[in-house]
Amino acid sequence: MNKQEFLSAIAQQAGKSVSEVSSVLDAMEEVIIITIPKEKIQLSGYGSYELRKKAAREGRNPATGETIKIAASNDPVFKFGKSFKENFNKPKK
Repeated sequence: MNKQEFLSAIAQQAGKSVSEVSSVLDAMEEVIIITIPKEKIQLSGYGSYELRKKAAREGRNPATGETIKIAASNDPVFKFGKSFKENFNKPKK
């Protein structure tokens, strides 16, 4: 499912227009980008967004085997909550 199909599915489920849903999704993205460098976002029953800092490290170029330096980086991470994950692990009827 691509972004347009995702927006259309949400719009149909919520009884809203695709443009309204797109505006909300864009606003959500902006809030996440602004917030997670400062603090973790926890959405009860759904999951959490946070920024994880990766330290600089050494790696290997798989083609040559040469040692390379990998710069430190910040990785945005989303972790689904327990109750959300349970939806995918229910016994089938």
